[in-house]
Amino acid sequence: MNADMEEQEDELLALQSIFDSEEFVRKESNPAGEIRVSVELPADFSVSLTEGETVRQYEISFLPPLLLAFELPEDYPSSSPPSFTLTCSWLTHSQLSALGAQLTELYQATGGAVVLFSWVQFLKEDALKFLDIHALLELPSDEHSNQHSNQDSQNAAHQNDLPSHHSKVNQDGLNSGPSSDSNQTAQASDAREGEQTLQTSEFKADSQDDPSSAAGISKHLPFPESDQTGNASASLFPPSDSSGELDQSGQGAGPLPVHPREKEQTLSGLSLTPSQILLSQLLIYNAAQKQNVFSTTVFDCGVCFTGWLGSECVQLSECGHIFCQACVAEFCKLQITEGDVRDVTCPQADCMASPTPAQVRSLVGEELFSRYDRLLLQSSLDLMPDVMYCPRHTCGSPVILEGSSTAALCSVCGFAFCVTCRKTYHGADNCQAKKNMKEQTEIDLHQDYADLPQSLEGRKALWDDYTSGSKKRRHLLQSRYGRMNIQGTVVDSLSEDWINVNSKHCPHCFCRIQKDGGCNVMTCSQCRQCFCWFCLARLQRRDTHSHFLDSQCPMHQY
Repeated sequence: MNADMEEQEDELLALQSIFDSEEFVRKESNPAGEIRVSVELPADFSVSLTEGETVRQYEISFLPPLLLAFELPEDYPSSSPPSFTLTCSWLTHSQLSALGAQLTELYQATGGAVVLFSWVQFLKEDALKFLDIHALLELPSDEHSNQHSNQDSQNAAHQNDLPSHHSKVNQDGLNSGPSSDSNQTAQASDAREGEQTLQTSEFKADSQDDPSSAAGISKHLPFPESDQTGNASASLFPPSDSSGELDQSGQGAGPLPVHPREKEQTLSGLSLTPSQILLSQLLIYNAAQKQNVFSTTVFDCGVCFTGWLGSECVQLSECGHIFCQACVAEFCKLQITEGDVRDVTCPQADCMASPTPAQVRSLVGEELFSRYDRLLLQSSLDLMPDVMYCPRHTCGSPVILEGSSTAALCSVCGFAFCVTCRKTYHGADNCQAKKNMKEQTEIDLHQDYADLPQSLEGRKALWDDYTSGSKKRRHLLQSRYGRMNIQGTVVDSLSEDWINVNSKHCPHCFCRIQKDGGCNVMTCSQCRQCFCWFCLARLQRRDTHSHFLDSQCPMHQY
């Protein structure tokens, strides 16, 4: 008996030296503890949920860890295996039962040797292969869950109220030796009572008072069941420490970064099904662990070419480029300060991806972000042909125009105005702008000015003569053609001609674009649309070369 106790002590000390405090917790009062086992996933591993004819599939790199809670009997390892409880949120009861039976067989194969580390290695490296899960984890649908839950309710009518998502594989009280058969039983005992025997100061696998345990939501979120062949434990959340905070070790053993009771309220407000809740929890956990790995990895900034930890870097989700926070923050602050909010893009050359609003806020602070948000909204409204601003200087709110109507009503200050003259709405009467134009025309006719040249060349010559001539010459031209005619009509016609010759309409927002040099791939400064300068065809930002190689564009040059 003393030999068994010595081997138990040696094994527990070895586990403490192998695993950190986030993965293994030893219970000091008796030879027991809890181990979190993060399952190794193959490349391109996905999780899917089928709801009717809809299949949702997501690629993931991490799954919440399995919880192996064990207690060593006095005659372990010589005669009896450890009594244990296996808990997991993403495996069915039959799968957990099969794993529990396999753990017992592994103990029997040792011939009376310590087995806990072998169990951990099996669960970590071979559990998915053993369950015939290779590249896809299919979550049970709610329809499948309801069918089994109806059968289970009939079979367990004589038992106490048991949370539908929570039962366990419990190898407690196995007294068989290494050569004897396993004495595993399928008991439908209360899950909370079974796991409270393994509570420690850090892990509370199923406690009503533990803020990070699954017990608080077990009565509200039934886990979809496929079998009840073993009393397997399937907790919706992985075990966590008493703080309820996200583990930053990056070892795949941290709890979900959401308080379960808060999550219960949020999810119930969204009316999600139990399977959808489980899927969302897996995706949240995967994202949190990927962020942990990113934070502890060193990356070279593409601007300053210095190595930085991921925790000090920013990765743009649209393009995947990574830069240090200092460089991106300085770049964004410069663009926002100068008012070029459309140019708050990826610092990488020829990349037009944009950081998310949350990233911009964290980089530039609240004050500059408010300016960024305001200017971005304003620039977006300026591109809308059916939006104009309230003419009141104390308001200036955007107003949506209604069809071809000349009336507009500001929803903020209630001012009704004419969209032509921007004055108080005057009904069917001619607006002041038209009256002014008519009066100016009558004045010009009364003055009996000479007709302006009709050709563009003649108006250019008149303008050159007017701008380059002496003061006396300008007075002479004004008396002949009229000062307003020269400075208004002539200038407007020359400007319009210059715009027509030197600019083109953006094929997306129709803003005028001028090309002052460079290649034939243009980017609109307003809507950021990429297009060909010659044929005005819209181009894919990531592949502009194919247009000039394969299309019918008259100018195949880059």
